Amino acid sequence: MHALGRRGRWSAALLATAIFSTPGGTAGAQVAVNPDVAALAQLPLVDSSSLRNVVGALAGKSGKLLARFVAPPRSIRIPVVVENLNYTSKVVPQIHEVAGASALGNFSLITMRSFGDKIGGSVGAYRLGFWPDERGGARSEEYSVPEGFIEVTPENQDTRISEHFRLRDFLTKNQHDVWPKYLVLQESLIDKLELVIQDLKDHGVPVRKVGILSGFRTPQYNLALGDRSGRARDSRHTYGDAADIFIDNNGDGRMDDLNGDGRVNMADTRVILAAIERVEKKYPELVGGTGLYHTNGSHGAFAHVDVRGSRARWVNSARATRTKKSRATSKPKGKKIASSSPARSRAD
Repeated sequence: MHALGRRGRWSAALLATAIFSTPGGTAGAQVAVNPDVAALAQLPLVDSSSLRNVVGALAGKSGKLLARFVAPPRSIRIPVVVENLNYTSKVVPQIHEVAGASALGNFSLITMRSFGDKIGGSVGAYRLGFWPDERGGARSEEYSVPEGFIEVTPENQDTRISEHFRLRDFLTKNQHDVWPKYLVLQESLIDKLELVIQDLKDHGVPVRKVGILSGFRTPQYNLALGDRSGRARDSRHTYGDAADIFIDNNGDGRMDDLNGDGRVNMADTRVILAAIERVEKKYPELVGGTGLYHTNGSHGAFAHVDVRGSRARWVNSARATRTKKSRATSKPKGKKIASSSPARSRAD
């Protein structure tokens, strides 16, 4: 489902270690850490030339990714002493930014906090809640608990993760005064969004700014409004591979007139849908769900986009229709765009 996958993320972590250990790299000051931890992750400083040869492969299918999320070091799961969680944060820089590695801007390797850092339903003061399969085996890989969390602070929230997006764009819209915040996000989603943006431009639709109505939603926030909100308890938003987007070049917080008919309505979301269909046809590994939503009192029209790994299409609050086996049992509330199997799964 994900661009890297769990095995791929470990490869990325090893790649990061190899890059940081490149003979041509600049040696950094040694950090006093537990030797068992240090033996697993010795990361001296790195100059920009170390990533330049490989950043093309890390920039995704769009070529516009400016960050990769690295799994927490394995040492974090092998506690030699109680303070090993602290050692990890000292040895491995949370965000290692490399200047000059991409023509679009600085490229970042972002080391995630371990899922094991969540005590009860929180990491520190930030409330996350519980994932449906947290206490048992996951139904499938796409419903596995996250590998880790990206720690977002007031200082790093503007870190660019692609040409058009920053970390803060995907944060859950609550707990405004709580820092640090924690984010689950998949590179494959960002890559797909960048490909959709490029496709729109290629088809004559100007895109300068993309608004994200909802990115990552903590399970606690997702559950807060209850089933009447139309939010699935196991929403793709809680797994970091979904976003509700609208094109907002004029900055008014609403969808723009994308089809040029002088009106802003659901017809404009179908322009986004057409771009998604073309992207998924070209890159089937990025297949996922798309939902089109009407304007209401709290927001304008928008399109839900995800990379769940199977095709799903719906309009407004309809349950999703999928080309692979689904899991829930209730009937759709809204109109379907397409149907290839019984509608059995929540839309988002």
